[in-house]
Amino acid sequence: MSVKTLLITPPFTQLNTPYPATAYLKGFLDSKDVDAVQYDLSIALFNKVFTSDFIARVFQEAEEFEGFEFPLVRKQKAQYIERVDVVTHFLRNQDAQKAQQILVEGFLPKAHRGNLELDAAYHDLDEIDKAKHLGTLFIEELGDFITANVDEFFSFTRYAEQIATSASSFDQLAKYLSYSTTLIEDQLLLLLVNIIEEEQPDLICFTIPFPGNLFSALRCGQFIKKNYRHIKVAFGGGYCNTELRSLTDPRIFKYIDYISLDDGEGPLYLVTQFLDKKISEDKLERVFLLKKGKVVYQNKTPNTIFHHKDLPAPSYKGLDFKSYMSFLDVINPMHRLWTDGRWNKLTISHGCYWKQCSFCDVNLDYIGNYQNTTAVNFVDKIEQVMSETGINGFHFVDEAAPPKMLKAIADELLARKLTITWWTNIRFEKTFNDGLCELLSKSGCIAVTGGLEVASDRLLTKMKKGVDIAQVARVTNSFSKYGVMVHAYLMYGFPTETEQETIDSLEVVRQLFENNCIQSAFWHQFTTTVHSPIGKNPSEFDIKITGPKFKGFAQNDLTHKDPTGAKHQNYTKGLNRALNSYLNSTGFDVEIGEWFGFDTAPTTLPKNLINGCLA
Repeated sequence: MSVKTLLITPPFTQLNTPYPATAYLKGFLDSKDVDAVQYDLSIALFNKVFTSDFIARVFQEAEEFEGFEFPLVRKQKAQYIERVDVVTHFLRNQDAQKAQQILVEGFLPKAHRGNLELDAAYHDLDEIDKAKHLGTLFIEELGDFITANVDEFFSFTRYAEQIATSASSFDQLAKYLSYSTTLIEDQLLLLLVNIIEEEQPDLICFTIPFPGNLFSALRCGQFIKKNYRHIKVAFGGGYCNTELRSLTDPRIFKYIDYISLDDGEGPLYLVTQFLDKKISEDKLERVFLLKKGKVVYQNKTPNTIFHHKDLPAPSYKGLDFKSYMSFLDVINPMHRLWTDGRWNKLTISHGCYWKQCSFCDVNLDYIGNYQNTTAVNFVDKIEQVMSETGINGFHFVDEAAPPKMLKAIADELLARKLTITWWTNIRFEKTFNDGLCELLSKSGCIAVTGGLEVASDRLLTKMKKGVDIAQVARVTNSFSKYGVMVHAYLMYGFPTETEQETIDSLEVVRQLFENNCIQSAFWHQFTTTVHSPIGKNPSEFDIKITGPKFKGFAQNDLTHKDPTGAKHQNYTKGLNRALNSYLNSTGFDVEIGEWFGFDTAPTTLPKNLINGCLA
């Protein structure tokens, strides 16, 4: 009998649909006859926290701690306790009867979120979506109360992210791990005990996709090492792949046994073989472990190769899709895809076929190691996953889905008369013309996301994006023409970016929204990472790296000085204020400078720039 492996997604990750890491690993381990089960501890904990019994304990603890933040929530605690089960039941099942109940005036208490004037778009929603929006505000109010009064680390899609982000030293993590557990963490560990007792695993693997998963996983590892010493613990996932590549501090190995890097299939399979005494320890690949008190990177070369095209479909067995919630916080139709609805997640191609952007981690395997498959193979996997989950919605989670592959997949879907709804991430390439966009729409594509980044041709060239504003306008217009929604990732603060370029970039974004080329977008401030071309060669981009000093644990985000650029942090509020208005199809006639609250240069761009590109 093989080593029994338990694959866990720790809190908090995604609440509306399963995060796919454990499903990919389970599908692979099943194909190797390794006994593997998976458990979404993230959604399980959320579903325990937002119950009447637990919320009553939250209010009780807040009183004991003398937590007085959000007094309107506290004043109406009886109603929050009484109504929370109705709301969570509705957000899971979205039945019409519960929707009507929620919409009755006065049924839900209202505090700092519910008392705000509802967005104009709210009144155009149907009853289910209106109830979903009000239910989301209700849950968010409780979440705010928990964070402010009971557990400062609580957040819906992360936990203790603030002490895991840019944690060059393990000191702060070790300090907080020495503290007593919180009310939330006590429930986390109770759920962990239940799944361990039920499954009796030999190896527990935690996927750590984001910084907001690290601390809860470490809490679990700490508990396992104290109470189940025979169980081995492994970490892997996006956080480990980007942040822990230079690990030298041994303290994390008080809580775990292995940390794998890059694709987890090979390293994890070999760990199970080692624990099953079928191979020796020196045959392990791409894993950190502790030997004689020192961190060792064990990596037999050449590595065992499992090519993307040869991997089996992910298996979602053991994950109950009915336990997930649909939230509607932002009413924008494109924006809501991240929090609303159930999606099977599949990857068309491994890595990025472009892999040139200067701000991106192109030196790492998940970007630089591009591997493709065939349309027939991929659509076979679509059919397999659909038959397993009963869900025909798909999110293809590529770094950038290749246009030729998307065309071939669309042709194959149509040839098989397979009805699915899907969305994915792309580069705004000229290949996406009217004909291809129409084909993709016919095959079930409802949305695409892509990086516009800084809407400045000078900076797009400097970052080796491979597109220009005119091309982005034409591509996004082609998608929108055929009913495919477009979301643009936006960046400000790129090295040497001037105030004028920031203002002009916002003007481009305004015109793209006004011309219905894009329907959604999100700003983030540029951060240098250690694995990007900018991080490797900062002088080429006229910046100076200022820290942080690496102290043996995590290394990814870097701070820098940009002597020729604007004071980028000054523009955060104004950019977001403008964007929130554009998301709701308002504010197009507001002068760009009015969003910022301080004097700015007027835009240098013509008001018909995007119209000219489309013409």
